[in-house]
Amino acid sequence: MTVTPPDAAPRLDIADPSFSITSDLVHEARERSWYARTNYGIAILRYDEVSRLLKHPKLRQGSAAWPAHNGVTEGPFADWFASWVLNKEGEEHHRLRRLMNPAFSSKLIGGLVPRFQALATELIDGFAEPGRCEFVAEFAEPYAARVIAIMLGLPEHEWPIIARESATIGLAMGITLRQDLPKIEEALRSLYAYADALIADRRGAERDDFVSALVKANRDSDRLSDAELRDALVLLIFGGYDTTRNQLGLAMQTFMRHPDQWRLLAERPELGGKAVEEVMRVNPTVRWVTREALEDFTFAGLDIEAGTTVHLFSESAGTDPRAFGESAFDITAERKPHVGFGGGAHHCLGHFVARSDMSEALPLLARRMRDPHIDGRDEWLPDSGNTGPIRLPIAFTPAP
Repeated sequence: MTVTPPDAAPRLDIADPSFSITSDLVHEARERSWYARTNYGIAILRYDEVSRLLKHPKLRQGSAAWPAHNGVTEGPFADWFASWVLNKEGEEHHRLRRLMNPAFSSKLIGGLVPRFQALATELIDGFAEPGRCEFVAEFAEPYAARVIAIMLGLPEHEWPIIARESATIGLAMGITLRQDLPKIEEALRSLYAYADALIADRRGAERDDFVSALVKANRDSDRLSDAELRDALVLLIFGGYDTTRNQLGLAMQTFMRHPDQWRLLAERPELGGKAVEEVMRVNPTVRWVTREALEDFTFAGLDIEAGTTVHLFSESAGTDPRAFGESAFDITAERKPHVGFGGGAHHCLGHFVARSDMSEALPLLARRMRDPHIDGRDEWLPDSGNTGPIRLPIAFTPAP
């Protein structure tokens, strides 16, 4: 392998508000080198190197430093962000995952699939106009928020609160974190109140549900503390809503670019699961995954110093022609695993939830919304950090 010297490597200004991680600039850099220099460290652009570094023993989860990169070093948001199981390492990380895993069991989530199907049908039936919808407001937001409400046993009619507060916290994943901090922390306080009420309720009367599974989690006499429970529930509310809402919108964007695949999904709803995987390969909402070097080491001929931030570009890896050919979008193809849910010890704990709710929604949408296309002005979050549509007006031919 030819190693590009650091001084000759492409440079990407990822702090620029106009930076797009799916741009030709990034893809051209990928053809020149497997890595690029950035404002915060290095970016890894190719599938093979991304896959290997996701599991590298000399890298730790790097997103813990994200608030500090943006000048946020204390306060409610900084404390909550530091509490994430995603941002823990070693035995503390393993302990939290051991205690939380039972709540994310396939049996518990699988039992909710009929509810997901009924919810998707209800929302499609409720579109304000025949043959037209504003997809984010009329489907993606209420679907994602009500899935969370169903999982947690919250009243479904309160979904707008879940949606509003989660979307506000989602601003923290972008490069405008510091200027958005006051409203982010206000939303965090609101979701803390929800979580505290849920914990108190289940301590009084356990149910056979997700929250009770967390409350009674016990392994070798070890339990989640009240603070750990609260932080975990708020992370689930935010992460579950934000990921599903954004990824559904990105799925519609992708399928509208590939109408033959949309028609195929309508004819073969059993491909719902593979459709989710293929969308997350080429158009993931999590545009990059971050790691930090624990010590000096050399990888593929490149010397990486301790403390270096390493951004693993998910979309660039998922569309790398070295791994996927010309990267044609095909929901029937057998693919290498995508990196949309991260990987290694920090593989997304809630991946089964996201896969389950989206794999039920997409085939139903495909059957009911024929020949969808943009009909009006669409608006999008910045194409960095976590992205997705803010507004996505779609016209379609209703199924008979």
